[in-house]
Amino acid sequence: MERRPLFDHVAVYALALGLGFCRLAHGQLLNGPANPSPATQSRSSSDTSSTYNTNGSSQTGTVSGQNPFYGSVPEGKATAEVLPLSLRDAMDRGLKNNLGLLLQSDNTLTARGEKWKELSALLPNVNAGITESVTQIDLAAEGFRFNTPGIPRIIGPVGIFEANVFLTQSVFDLHAIDRKRGATANESAARYNYKDARELVVLAVGNAYLQTLSAAARVETLEAQVQTAQALYGKSVDQQNAGVIPAINSLRAKVELQSQQQQLIFARNNYAKQKLTLARIVGLPAGQEFILTDKVPYAPLAQMTVEEALQRAYASRSDFQAVQQQVRGAQYFRNAATAEHYPSLNIAGNYGDAGIRPGSSHGVFEVGATLEIPIFEGGRAHADVLEAEATLRRSQQQLENLRAQIDYEVRNALLDLAAAADQVEVARSSVDLSGQTLTQARDRFAAGVTDNLEVVQAQEAVASTNEGYISSPYAHNLAKLSLARAIGFVEEGVKQYLQSK
Repeated sequence: MERRPLFDHVAVYALALGLGFCRLAHGQLLNGPANPSPATQSRSSSDTSSTYNTNGSSQTGTVSGQNPFYGSVPEGKATAEVLPLSLRDAMDRGLKNNLGLLLQSDNTLTARGEKWKELSALLPNVNAGITESVTQIDLAAEGFRFNTPGIPRIIGPVGIFEANVFLTQSVFDLHAIDRKRGATANESAARYNYKDARELVVLAVGNAYLQTLSAAARVETLEAQVQTAQALYGKSVDQQNAGVIPAINSLRAKVELQSQQQQLIFARNNYAKQKLTLARIVGLPAGQEFILTDKVPYAPLAQMTVEEALQRAYASRSDFQAVQQQVRGAQYFRNAATAEHYPSLNIAGNYGDAGIRPGSSHGVFEVGATLEIPIFEGGRAHADVLEAEATLRRSQQQLENLRAQIDYEVRNALLDLAAAADQVEVARSSVDLSGQTLTQARDRFAAGVTDNLEVVQAQEAVASTNEGYISSPYAHNLAKLSLARAIGFVEEGVKQYLQSK
């Protein structure tokens, strides 16, 4: 095949560019985001994977220091109607609008993108280019300063046209293969972290809903106590006016009434703030009024042994499975760093059409293979291996720490659940007894047997036992949520609980 000397240089240069772009795609260095995702790195950089958070919280970043799972992206606009909100509705809204889950979803996309970047080093790279140029050469400027009859001092202008398709393909590169495997493991870890984030959203919504219900129950209880104190104060004033009791009794009754009123003001304010917190978590529009439609009564939970709970936790906890995948990815990245010492084989070529102009051209091609054998890189590969080994050890240590943390959380949740169940039974009995005591004290005061000090003390006892009865079912339901979280069964467990209501 006849080729002009200048065209030979152009073709070789084009092939060199193709090989250069192949190397560049293979060794591109990217900076990962603040939350972990595997960073694509060149042979000259560290073959280490970024780590995901492994403390069970699947952190996806914070906004102004706020836990993202207590924020959301509000959906829609507020309406004048009062929105009925069940626990199921709240969880559905949270799983759709919660900020922590949305951020973790973006991190999953980032991990997927990093996997494709690593995969690109193993896939064919095809590019096309069209070049048309005109060249005029001054021989004197090129160093040919002689006068020879018949040879012009200026050559050209010479037209060159070329259209090519360039192909580069890695035939075997263990370094790139292991990095792709590591990125795939990190993508799997991101998916597990997303699932773990869903459970954290369910846990946050459930806790906020239960707290709001408890706050509402305190308001209702205190309103009843204020009515009782108001009635006692009115009766005391009547008896004082009739000269039956001294003024100290009516003063005591008024102090008790004002004390109950102060507690009611605080309870109403706390209830309003709890509703705001719940609205932020589930993504309700700002200013949207709503009421809670579920009461979430006390329901005992079937007993579960520690061994059964631990077995289920290690098999189901998404954060535990995510860290396992991170360890696997770190192992692949460590292998990739070691593979920097191994040879790699690549092929590159191009096919196109070249000539003076598009109408007078013919086919040209070039193909070649390159076997690259690392000999000495100044300790760079050894440094990459050391850094990758350190990352692997950290991942393994985090995995063992999480294993122990799961054991602690499971045992702690089972203890809290058992204690909360006993507290509910005691609180029920205390409420009944304090109510009977108040009734008898009021009867004795009405009959003139005693002053109202006994009634006031009975009222305080009723307020204390009512607070215990409000707190104990909340503590029991929260312990159930904590146990579901500890064994990796939050989302499914809450749904089962709702269906059994």
